[in-house]
Amino acid sequence: MNYQLLLENLTNPALLFFALGILAVKLKSDLEIPSTTSKFISLYLLFSIGFKGGQELSHSEFSTEILLTILFAILAAILIPVYVFLISKRKLGVENAGAIAASYGSVSAVTFVTALNFLETLSIRSDGHMVAVMALMEAPAIIVGVLLIRSGSQKVAHNQSLKSLFIHSLTNSSVLLILGSLIIGCLANEKAAEGIKPFTNDLFKGFLVIFLLDMGINSARKLEDFFKHGWFVTLLAVIVPLINGCVAAYLSQFVTSSEGNRFILAILAASASYIAVPAAMKISVPNANPSIYVPMTLAITFPLNITLGMPIYLAIIEL
Repeated sequence: MNYQLLLENLTNPALLFFALGILAVKLKSDLEIPSTTSKFISLYLLFSIGFKGGQELSHSEFSTEILLTILFAILAAILIPVYVFLISKRKLGVENAGAIAASYGSVSAVTFVTALNFLETLSIRSDGHMVAVMALMEAPAIIVGVLLIRSGSQKVAHNQSLKSLFIHSLTNSSVLLILGSLIIGCLANEKAAEGIKPFTNDLFKGFLVIFLLDMGINSARKLEDFFKHGWFVTLLAVIVPLINGCVAAYLSQFVTSSEGNRFILAILAASASYIAVPAAMKISVPNANPSIYVPMTLAITFPLNITLGMPIYLAIIEL
C-alpha cells in the first residue's frame, strides 16, 4: 500500500472536519449544524452527483461493460446481505441481523461522494454511469434484508408485499433525488446545463466538508450506546466492509478495465447505508434496534472506509 497516499488521505480537509465534529462532542462543545441546514446540504450533494453523472452519461454509449458493471453491483447488493445475516443472526437475533445485512448490502451516498473527491485529487476518472450503479444498489439490499428477516422470524408482519417494499425503496428521498437528477442531467441541454455548473461543481467541496463536520458530530453522539453491545458488533463493523471492498476491488477487473470505475465498485461494496435502510427498517421491521445498526455504519464503517479503506482498495486495484 502507498503510505504517502494514506497520509495524504488522513490530512484531507473533508476527513479533518469529520474529526473536528467528533472532537467537538468529546469536548462537550455546543457546536452544531442546524438540522434544516444539514438536510439541505444532503439534498444538494445528492442532486449534484446525480446531475453531474447524468451529464457524463449523456456523452457515453451504452456498452457491454456498463451492463456487466450494473449486474456486478446488483449481485453484490444481493449476496452481501445473505452472508452478513448468516454471520450475525445467532449473536444479535433475526431482526437485528436482517437490518445489519440490509445496511451493508446497501450503499452510502456520502461515502460515494467522498470517494469521487478522493479520485479527483489523484486525477483518476470514473464514468458517469457509476452514479446509476450506486442508486440501483439501494433497493435490492433492502428487499433481501426484509426477506431474510421474514424467513427467520414469526414476529415480522407479512402484510407488506414485495411490490410495495420495492416501490418504497425506489421512492425513498435519497434514491428518488439521485435517480431523478441523473435522468435530468442526461436529458438536459448541454448549453443550459452550463448555467448551473458553478452551483453543481464549484461549491461541491465546500458543502461536503460542512456535511462531514455534521456527520462527525452525529457519529460521536451514537458511539456510547453502540459500545454497550460489545465487541462483536465493533468487529463486524470493521471486518465486513474491508472484506467486501477488497473482494470487489479484485473481482471488478473482470467487468471493467477502468481504474476509477473499479475503485467506485469497491467503495460501494464496502460502504453501508445509514439513511435509506434505517428509514425502510423503521416501517418494515420496527423490532430491529437502530442503536445497533446505525452506529455500526455511521460511527465505525464510514470513517474506516474514508481513512484506511480507500487507500487499501486502490492499492489492490493498482496491483
